[in-house]
Amino acid sequence: MDIGTLVTRAGHRFGDRVAIEGTDASQRRTFAELADRVSRVAGGLLALGLEPGDRVLDLQSNSTTYVETDLAIRAAGLVRVALNYRLHPSDWQRIAADSGARGLVYAERFADDIAPVREQVPHVVVVGDGPETSLEALASDATAGTLPVRAPDDLCGLHYSSGTTGHPKGAQRTHRNWFASIVNMTQDVLDGPPGPDDCYVHAGPVTHTSGLFVLPFLVAGARQIVLPTWDPQTFVEAVVERGATHSALVPTMVARLMSHGATREELAGLKMLGYAGAPMPPEQMRRAHDQLTPHLVQYYGLVEAIPPVTVLDAADHARGLGGEPELLTSAGRPALGVELAVVDEDGRRLAPGEVGEVITRGDHVMAGYYNAAQRSDLSKAVVDGWLHTGDLGRLDEEGHLWLIDRKGDMIISGGY
Repeated sequence: MDIGTLVTRAGHRFGDRVAIEGTDASQRRTFAELADRVSRVAGGLLALGLEPGDRVLDLQSNSTTYVETDLAIRAAGLVRVALNYRLHPSDWQRIAADSGARGLVYAERFADDIAPVREQVPHVVVVGDGPETSLEALASDATAGTLPVRAPDDLCGLHYSSGTTGHPKGAQRTHRNWFASIVNMTQDVLDGPPGPDDCYVHAGPVTHTSGLFVLPFLVAGARQIVLPTWDPQTFVEAVVERGATHSALVPTMVARLMSHGATREELAGLKMLGYAGAPMPPEQMRRAHDQLTPHLVQYYGLVEAIPPVTVLDAADHARGLGGEPELLTSAGRPALGVELAVVDEDGRRLAPGEVGEVITRGDHVMAGYYNAAQRSDLSKAVVDGWLHTGDLGRLDEEGHLWLIDRKGDMIISGGY
């Protein structure tokens, strides 16, 4: 199932139900309006001269517009290359060159820093004011039409990760990868499809872990709120005053929420508070459970294996807090469509308790690195369908995974 079809179906099925809104319920769009907007932007991008398969850079921070362009680029059959706004502009230039990008969508606030990249690509769209075609003009001039159906294995995204080897490298994601994430997210992280009264609040970057929830809530007909920046008070207001029921944060954000003084009473409407991006110490986990919500869920994944790969669900948290504290240090068990193993240097599976490299197989695994043929260090990342993650870990008899170390070194900053 391709992303354009999912957007179109949601528009037809849920019509006038609210799909997405901004900070104060402004920029609100119904599912029908969102589908129309995505169709217009997709058609407008193709009308510029871009062709299916072309790479399009997307540099924005959290906004409803960002969600629209994310969906539209992929629905048009183009390959979206999200630029992390926290990277140095020189990294953006390397990504633009490595991906062979022919298009760029950027927010006005990044105009100065993105200037060298703007000169590299032939088709540029600005969100706001700028010398190029504006997104609003692009959408208003285009005619909404039927989005083309894409094959499941068509490439729709290049997601760059520096990992442990220096310059960014592009993990190729397909429509099949994203559909696998929808299924695994819905089944194991959300514990079932969201209902019509459920609402996800994007408090973290949509470019990263928060963006994983866009499609699961879209296909279920549930509302989403996009906050432009992380602020504990605004997050609490989204739950208390605007009915947010689900969200995911990184542990540092959870710590700030607790320091802010948020309480279980205020957050009683939360049905799930996910966390990912870095380990959370058990003592912080217990505090979050007692102070914020009992509905904690942890998930693990990689740029190369779209999350969730493993999930430590609410029942696991209850077991850990109820007398099995070691379980709180686990990354959880494999999601529905995920195969997982721990192997030695020769690729032999290890017994429970033995430490080796974590490998995974399934529809969630990338279609290899872009330009891997030119780099021997990238060509062996996926062997016989198994992604070699570079993470060292161990499994127990129940299938819980413990992450022990990296084969190399990695710095985590703000969940990235």
